[in-house]
Amino acid sequence: MFFKDPQNTLKLTSLLVCDHFLIRASAALEKLKLLCGEEKECSNPSNLLELYTQAILDMTYFEENKLVDEDFPEDSSSQKVKELISFLSEPEILVKENMVPKPCDLLGDELLECLSWRRGALLYMYCHSLTKRREWLLRKSGLLEKYLVDGISYLLQMLNYRCPIELNEGVSFQDLDTAKLLSAGIFSDIHLLAMMYSGEMCYWGLKYCVDQQPENPEVETGVSGATCSVHKGLLDFREVGEKVLKKYVSVCEGPLKEQEWNTTNAKQILNFFQHRCNK
Repeated sequence: MFFKDPQNTLKLTSLLVCDHFLIRASAALEKLKLLCGEEKECSNPSNLLELYTQAILDMTYFEENKLVDEDFPEDSSSQKVKELISFLSEPEILVKENMVPKPCDLLGDELLECLSWRRGALLYMYCHSLTKRREWLLRKSGLLEKYLVDGISYLLQMLNYRCPIELNEGVSFQDLDTAKLLSAGIFSDIHLLAMMYSGEMCYWGLKYCVDQQPENPEVETGVSGATCSVHKGLLDFREVGEKVLKKYVSVCEGPLKEQEWNTTNAKQILNFFQHRCNK
């Protein structure tokens, strides 16, 4: 059973204040508390986990917005970001602790994508703020690297939860551009943003951190609460960045050409990567 102690489901309640998302989170936690009090046979683990996950997503969204509005205060943001990452990792940790072979069987692809996206996007915004603090960068570029690696890892994880749709499976598409997007593994605007964010974070890694690290370093875990598969190997900022940004440009100037997605920054970063490669 996921929630052996109903009191654990209320550990977030003290953070709740009068806000739309927090009201929704509070309602989900109250419903979860009631379900946890029922007989085990009447409780569906998948429903319980979904309620708990939704409460976490709503509560952390409110807290993230506060950090962004305050431009990540230097004296307190690091700890706050770690706490939020820990909260957003909790559903996956619960699944792993209960030895469920496939987390998607309980959480579903969309919730797993959302959890990874929210962690990656939070670290993207935090790193963006840190790159504007020159004195901090001179002292702590190694810490920035860890944040970047974790953020990129979460975004790549998000992009890999669902497999691209094979166009030769006899599936009929009325819209060819939509078919091209699905075959490229692009299922929403968030997938495009994840590609752009991860590419930009790779750029920051090369610009601010590469001279501080040995060649082909083993990647360390920074603030993540759950280890991503990328952490087990090596992360080449240029290689990863080129791959995701080339795909981003191809999609935006291909099937999404009429949607006017901006590719200027992506192309500038790709030029930077090429320049670094030719040094």
